[in-house]
Amino acid sequence: MKIAMVVFDMAGTTVDEGNVVYRTLHKAIEKKSPTVSFEDVLKWGAGKEKLQAIRETLSGKNITLNEQTILEIFQDFLGLLDSAYENLTVFPTRNTERLFKELRDFGIKVVLNTGYNKSTANLLVKKLNWEEGMDFDLLVTSSDVSQNRPNPDMILFAMDKLNVLDATTVIKVGDSTIDIEEGRNAGCIYNIGVTTGAHSQTELLTAKPDYIFDDIYDLKALVIS
Repeated sequence: MKIAMVVFDMAGTTVDEGNVVYRTLHKAIEKKSPTVSFEDVLKWGAGKEKLQAIRETLSGKNITLNEQTILEIFQDFLGLLDSAYENLTVFPTRNTERLFKELRDFGIKVVLNTGYNKSTANLLVKKLNWEEGMDFDLLVTSSDVSQNRPNPDMILFAMDKLNVLDATTVIKVGDSTIDIEEGRNAGCIYNIGVTTGAHSQTELLTAKPDYIFDDIYDLKALVIS
C-alpha cells in the first residue's frame, strides 16, 4: 500500500535545538524539587505536552507537589523558555530537509507534530526558515487537540486536515517512546524511533517500534523504491 503521509516529531527528530526545552524544563522543576535530574526529565517527560511532562516527571520520581506549585513551575518554565529562545540557534537534524523534499516530490504529505504549544512550535519553524506548504504540509501542536500523546489525537487531526482516510497509509517517526505509542494508538502502519534525540536505542526498544534508525534518511528506502 502506498504511503500517504509521514508524521514527524520536532525536537530531537527533525529539529536540533540542543535540548533547550528539556534543559529549561529541568531548570524550572529543579527550583521546587532539587532531586530531579535532567535525565529524569528526559525519561519521564520526553515528547509530552510540557505541563503533562512536569506532572509525569514528578510522578515518576514519586514526588508530590500541590497543584499551585506545579502550575508555578509551568509558568516559570514558559518565562525561562522565552528568554532561552531569544538568541537560540536551531538546525534541522541531519538529512531532514533532504528527506522532506524527496517525500513531498513523491506525493507523500509531510506533517510536523509536537508536544510544544503553538507559539513555541511556530518560533522553531520560523528560526529554521521553514514554511508550511513549501517545506512541509502541516504543523500540529498540543494546542490543537484536547488530548495529547500517547493519545492519537494529533495524528488524527492531521489526517482529517489533509484528507488522509486510512491510518495504515501513515507512518509516525519520533525520538521518544511516547511517539511510538502515539503512532500505534493511531493505527499507523509503521512506528519508527530515531536515536538523534531524547531516548536511546535501548529505551526506544521498550516501546516496540517497527524500526529504529540512526539516520532519519533511512526512512526513504522504506517508502520510496
